[in-house]
Amino acid sequence: MLSYYTTLARRAVAVGGRRCSLSVAASCNVPTLTTFTTDASPTFYGRRHYGTTRWMGMPIKTIEVPTMGDSITEGTIVDIPVGPGDYVNEDDVVLVLETDKVSVDVRAPEAGAIVEIMGEVDDVVEVGSGLYRLDTDAVATAGGGIQKVEAAPTPAAPVVEKVEAPGPVIVAPPTPASEKKASPPSPALPVMESVATSLGNRPERRSKMSRMRQRVAARLKESQNTAAMLTTFQEVDMGNFIEMRHRHKDEFQKKHGVKLGFMSVFVKAATSALQEVPAINAYIDDEAKEIVYRDYCDISVAVASPNGLVVPVLRNTEFMSFADVERTIALFGQKAKDGTLALDDMAGGTFTISNGGVFGSLMGTPIINQPQSAILGMHATKMRAVVDEKGNVVARPMMYLALTYDHRLIDGREGVTFLKSVADKITDPARLVFDI
Repeated sequence: MLSYYTTLARRAVAVGGRRCSLSVAASCNVPTLTTFTTDASPTFYGRRHYGTTRWMGMPIKTIEVPTMGDSITEGTIVDIPVGPGDYVNEDDVVLVLETDKVSVDVRAPEAGAIVEIMGEVDDVVEVGSGLYRLDTDAVATAGGGIQKVEAAPTPAAPVVEKVEAPGPVIVAPPTPASEKKASPPSPALPVMESVATSLGNRPERRSKMSRMRQRVAARLKESQNTAAMLTTFQEVDMGNFIEMRHRHKDEFQKKHGVKLGFMSVFVKAATSALQEVPAINAYIDDEAKEIVYRDYCDISVAVASPNGLVVPVLRNTEFMSFADVERTIALFGQKAKDGTLALDDMAGGTFTISNGGVFGSLMGTPIINQPQSAILGMHATKMRAVVDEKGNVVARPMMYLALTYDHRLIDGREGVTFLKSVADKITDPARLVFDI
């Protein structure tokens, strides 16, 4: 019994950072604090952290910043949905980190109470550094609420209220109401509206650029500074594919469990054209001064997310069917919406397809995604008057295609040949079936 209280008192002394002496009462063998002196004022080092006072020796784990990819060494704290003292279950989100490529949810490895958050919003943390501390012995309340881990309350000093003796009250004599005759209102002068007033309110607001937006901006500018970009255009008649899609879309969805969209035919057409013109699928190794030709097709597809544009990669599209392409794109779209895209989903890629037509874009010049050598831009389908093979002017659903390529590697003949091959396969989808 004596050793228990002695140990407890020593822990209190160690935590408080002060010197005291102990004496043991003879009747109950309980140590008593008889002297309490302060060596010096406590000194605090470093920045402040959110935290709560805890007893020493508790099962508290320090959770570190997780590994987020081979090329990522740090991230920025953008959200802290819980605070010190909050109880979290296993796999609950404790912090949200934003990197150059994606946002990462840092989840609790097991249930417990948050003891300390070792950072604040907008702090930059490195991989492997301490992020927060978790008390794994804490339990939730019986009603399923959040149990707080709080420090022991310090007894407050008694408050003595000062009561003043009542003094004499001086009452002012009532003032007689003065009756004044209301003067007639003066005529209002015409208000001259100034030039500044006519312009109305002109507010401005600023918001901090996210790490992802900063990285996208840097890579786009790097691409402009590196590649000799040239864009060529081609129009494509979407009528035959639209008719074929309308005729088979219900049966396709019933069999494969996914809708038949436009991206699958463009992915398959681009894959076939990449195999026909290998230079489009190659890239320049600047350090070795070599051209690297790739015999596989990994096509990056631009997908909109709440945090910006992300580009997941379809792997080995030369072996994928229409259903495989649509199913994978749907999965990536859902992941982007939920914010669960992994870095491995966006790593690599030999060619990119960007679909600005979903936003109504009629024509544009896409920017190459380095270190790739080309990018295909899809645009909106519009009814336009065209001349058919018989010389008749008819209305057809037409789309403009744009191919931006690196002219250091790809000559005009190869760029135009590739884009014309894609357009021919979309105009006549039977070419994809017969591989022509």
